This record gives sequence, structure tokens and C-alpha cells, in this order.
Amino acid sequence: MSEKITYKHVHYLWNEAAAAKLGPVERLIYRSNLLGTDQRITNTGGGNTSAKLMEKDPLSGEEVEVMWVKGSGGDLRTSKKENFSSLYQDKLIGLQNYYAKTPERGVKTAIEDEMVGAYAHCTFNLNPRPTSIDTPLHAFVPFKHVDHTHPNAAISVAASRNSKELTKKIYGDDVIWTKWQRPGFDLGLKLQGVCREHPKARGAIMGQHGLINWSNDDKACYDLSLELIEKAAQYIADRDKGEKTFGGAKFTSLPPEKRKELFVQVLPWLRGQICQSQRLIGTIQDDETLLRFVNSVDAPRLAELGTSCPDHFLRTKIKPLYVDWNPQKEHFAALKTKLETGLVKYREDYIAYYKKCKHADSPAMRNPNPTVILIPGLGMIAWGKDKSESRVTAEFYSCAVEVMRGAEAIDEYIALPIQEAFDIEYWLLEEAKLKRMPAEKELARQIIAVIGAGSGIGKEVAHRLVKEGAHIVSVDLNTAAAEATAKEITDKYGLGIGVAGTGLSACGPAIGLAADITKRESIRALLDDIVIAYGGLDAIALTAGYFAAPDTTGHIPDDKWAMIFAINVTGGYLVADEAHKLWKHQGLKTNLVLTTSANAVVSKKGSVAYDTSKAAANHLVRELAIELSPLTRVNAVAPATVVQGSAMFPRDRVISSLAKYEIPHTEDESTESLTTKLAQFYANRTLTKSPITPADQAEAIFLLLTDRLSKTTGQVIAVDGGLHEAFLR
Repeated sequence: MSEKITYKHVHYLWNEAAAAKLGPVERLIYRSNLLGTDQRITNTGGGNTSAKLMEKDPLSGEEVEVMWVKGSGGDLRTSKKENFSSLYQDKLIGLQNYYAKTPERGVKTAIEDEMVGAYAHCTFNLNPRPTSIDTPLHAFVPFKHVDHTHPNAAISVAASRNSKELTKKIYGDDVIWTKWQRPGFDLGLKLQGVCREHPKARGAIMGQHGLINWSNDDKACYDLSLELIEKAAQYIADRDKGEKTFGGAKFTSLPPEKRKELFVQVLPWLRGQICQSQRLIGTIQDDETLLRFVNSVDAPRLAELGTSCPDHFLRTKIKPLYVDWNPQKEHFAALKTKLETGLVKYREDYIAYYKKCKHADSPAMRNPNPTVILIPGLGMIAWGKDKSESRVTAEFYSCAVEVMRGAEAIDEYIALPIQEAFDIEYWLLEEAKLKRMPAEKELARQIIAVIGAGSGIGKEVAHRLVKEGAHIVSVDLNTAAAEATAKEITDKYGLGIGVAGTGLSACGPAIGLAADITKRESIRALLDDIVIAYGGLDAIALTAGYFAAPDTTGHIPDDKWAMIFAINVTGGYLVADEAHKLWKHQGLKTNLVLTTSANAVVSKKGSVAYDTSKAAANHLVRELAIELSPLTRVNAVAPATVVQGSAMFPRDRVISSLAKYEIPHTEDESTESLTTKLAQFYANRTLTKSPITPADQAEAIFLLLTDRLSKTTGQVIAVDGGLHEAFLR
């Protein structure tokens, strides 16, 4: 670390001992990850880093200069080598000749977009990573290492009305100001010109966009990035307005418990209002920094201006919806009314914005609903196609708030001109990128609670559904078991790149929660937590069940009888009844799948309580299908003798059953061996002669939760291997 600088506003993380062990490309990745780790340096998915390195050409065997640069769609914090493009530096420079021969060139000309396709012709060593639109910004700067970041402090300078003068005042001749221009080939040429005209300059502030700086040493480039950000942040800190920030407080925040109560009330309804065409996942941000902004005098004015950095408003849209609600004087009814009115006005404004700014070849208008909603006293609600995207959206607007704070402290915040914002949002290159994305999975955008997910069928269902894109709420009476299943999912699929969200809302694609389905208040608390975590709920798969083994006379105690009915029947009803209240507020089509049993229609000795409870559950399905229609489809899966992987067949029950059916076994056999014997015995009683597994049940539940059987409700699907005693009667 430089001895001349004490870093107060960024984290200095470079470890020379660690870096010394790395090769040149690995050092670039190391530098990139360090820069991406600090949200004050660059936002998730934003910024680029590059290094111009000597490599052996695989064809000629000669040493050639290759530029490694973070590729399209990468994230500095999480990037690995495969996230970087590699290109021949001389070929990139050679593209300037091709560009110069085009009669009509410059920002927003046809050749600008055409050049993006030309970068692929410069690829070194068949690297498949698509290169970034920012590639010329790195290639044309005549230094070996370049960092382009989106620091809140630097963007505050870039988004100030007197940005040029402030840049000079803060940095002198070290950093040169350039006016706003969207990224592309021409901007790369402009930066090349900056370096030529200012040979001693070490970086540039790109108007309303961010910071770029350079060096011929990688550590020096990292040090310089932090030095320049620190200098801007300290300049802002010295002029911070304290209690007068954003004009001072107009409202005060509601207590945390009251905020949760209101979020639980408003989120399902709000999700229904903005998700009529496409479902979205929500993230709540109500930390002190965000609350200070939404509660302030200036929040309505600044929110209306929208964001500045292009990375920000591609997620947050041209502006958020600010709700002029008084948390100290108005109640929920007023909030709901103002949200309703605000949404109508927002859509009208967005449609007008699109019509005013569109070009003849502009893509069709996208969803006109807001992705960011600001409510005084409560905080922010951000929306995205999945949890990671909604967390990124929340992060980006939080960054925008810090940018506005800094700009208002040192000058006056200004946003991008409307037409410039539109031309970024509806850029044909961005549209092409969207069209190249793989098709969404069948259960994408769905929030599904799997009750009983701690083991057996429920665990299998959770893993089956997440594979199809669903967000999973893993629920079990056993908290540790619920959390373990959720962790299995996030370990396999990741938490996503989003880092925002407060409390439960900071979760990933799966979360583990506990609930006792025999207690209404426990179910209600569960649903409240789901709403806080994801913004709503689309389906429930209830796989929890209970079997009490009878004594040697075939009887069970009365309390066990009551418990069997409480879990297998009443529990299903209570879950449905409480979920129905939420689903009515949400107003979207939903699904409920219960788990009954083939025992519901097969009479036999020794399980009268269990079998009778499942018969009642079968009829509960039919009753609920009527009660919850037309909003919710209610169906069930009826397994039979799922032994392997089932929590309802512990070792002692397996041994008891083997003895009951006089199947040869020994007490010292492994549990796996005993279970296999019993499973095969049950399989041999069926028409298919195959053991029935949790995966078989999960497949049926998956099918019922999709739209493939969208006209099916009130039905019980048997997944029993062909147990003829259970045939429809």
C-alpha cells in the first residue's frame, strides 16, 4: 500500500506475496476480483479490466501482444479466466484503418455497431468468450494495464452539473474530463486522443459514466484506481451535508416490526399489479442509507431525475416510482391507493417516453412497470426476473443514491438526457444480447414452497423444481433439515451475483425456513417470511406426512391418532387456507399440490389411522379445488410404499415390515440392504415390478406445477408402480 495515502473510503486489498505466485493472466484476474469485491469501487457486473501481455502465437510460434479484457456479461468480483476475452492487440489497432475508411462514422452511426462484430476476428487462440462493447476503451489506451470502474464517488463527480471544473479541481492534470458519450469504438478513439494530448495524464473521468485509469504495471494500476477513488470520496466527505443531506428529513422511518407488517401487506398485491404479463421476484432494501434518502425532502425531485450511469438504469429503468406517502399520518389503505395511482401514472409516463424517443428501428416497448419502488418510512422494493437480478437492481439503485448524495454535496446532480438514456436502454446491441440469451426454463420466475423438504420426497421435489428454474422455499419442521436442503441447492446453483437485500430478502434462489403445519400461526409466519424474502408466492408442494407404527396388537395411542390427522389432513387445510388469503391479494394464477397415498383407497390391517387420514386428504383435495378456484389449481400425488430415501421408513420400521411379511433378513444387515429388500418386496406387488422412488413422486409433482396440465384440478395422480388394489373405484 502507498505510504502517502490512508484509505478511508475504499478497502486496500492487494497482497503482493499472493500476487507474486500468479502468472500474468492470473494477476489480472486477481486484480479484477479485488476491485469487484468493494461495492464502492464498482457495481456488480460493471466495469472492465485489461492487461496487454506477450503470448506465444499458436500458429506462428512467435511472441505477440495479446490484450486480455473482461468479456461481455462478466462480473469483476466473481470473474475467472473463462470470463475474459483474449485478442490480438495489433489486429485491434488495425481496425482503426477499416473504421476510418467509412464515410459516416462517429457515435451512434451504423459503423459503431458493426465494429462490435469485427472484434471476433481479432480473437486470440480461439477464445470463445464474447468481447465487451468497452473493448476499444482498453485497446486504444497506450498502456499495458487499464481499469475502468464505476465508483460511487467518481460517478458523483461525473454526474455533477459542473463536472469538468470539479475534475480539474480534484485531480489537476492527472485526470482529464471527457463529456458523456456512450461506449463504443469512437469513445475508444477519444480516449486515445486524451492520452496523446495529455501524455502525463493517468486517467479520465467519463461524463456521467465512470472512471478509467492506466499504468504499465498491474499493481500500480490497482493502486492508482484506489488513489483516484479515495481522492474523490474524500473531497465529497469534506463537503458532506450531514443532517441536511438530500435537503434533510421530511419523514421518519417506521420501526422494523411495523415495516415488516406493511411489506407483508403490500408486496403480494403489488406483485400482482406489476406481474400480469411476466412474473418478477422482489428484493427489499431498508437499511439506514436507503431510508435516509426515501425519507428526505429532496427524494421526489431526485427520484424523478433518474439515474446517471448507464449500468444503473439498464436495471433500474429511466426512473423509479416514488410514492408520496406520509408514514406518520397515513395508513395502509392510503399507501395502496397511492401505489395504484402511481403505477398508472408511471406506465403512462413510460409509454410517452418510449413514443417520444423511439427510432424507426427501435425494439418493441418492454414492460412499462417500474423495477424500483421507493416508499417513505419503508424503503425500497426492487424487481427482477430472478432473485439475483432483483438484488442487482436494488444494489444499482443504492449506488445511484450514493451518487446523488455525493453530487448534491459538491454541486448539483444531473441525469442523462432522456434521449441518451433511451438510446442506451433500447440500443440494438443490447436487444441482440437479450435475444441471444437461452430460453427461460419452465418454472422460471416462480416462487415455490416445498413443505417437508428436509428429507425424502420433499427434498427430491425441491431439487427437481430448482432444476427447472424455480425459486425454492425449503420448509420443514426441523430447521436444520430445511436449511440443509436450501444449502444443497445454493451450493450447486450459486447464490447469484446480486449482493443487495436486507435481512431475509438477501437470500439466493433457495432459502430454508421452519414451520409446524399443525399450527395456523406458524404457517402464517412462514408465509410472511416468504413474502419478505421473494415478494410473493406462486405454488406450494406439500409433502410432509406422518405415520405412527402400531403396537403388536395393531393399535396406536389416541394422541398418535390425533397427530396423524393433524399433519396429514388438518395441516393441508391450514396451509391452503392461509395461502389462499395471500393468493387472493396477489391475484395471480397459483398451484397447490398435496401428497396423499395409495393407502387412501386400499383397506388393510395395521394402519387404520394413517389410511383413514389419507382418504380424508384425498377428499380434501377435491374440496379445496372448489374452494380455491378459479385462482388456484389443487391436485395431489398418491405414492405407495416409497421406502428408499423416505423419512417415513426409518430402520426400525423397515425391520418391522420385513418381519411382518416374513422376508428373510438379519438384524445386523446394513440399513441400505434392508431397505432394498423391502422396496423390492413392495415393487413385486405392483404391475411394473419396479421400486417406487422419491424421484418418481417429484416428477409427478413437477408436472402438476407446470402449465402442461393447466386444465387439471381436483385430481389425485397415483404414482404407485401400478398397484391394482388402488385402481379408481
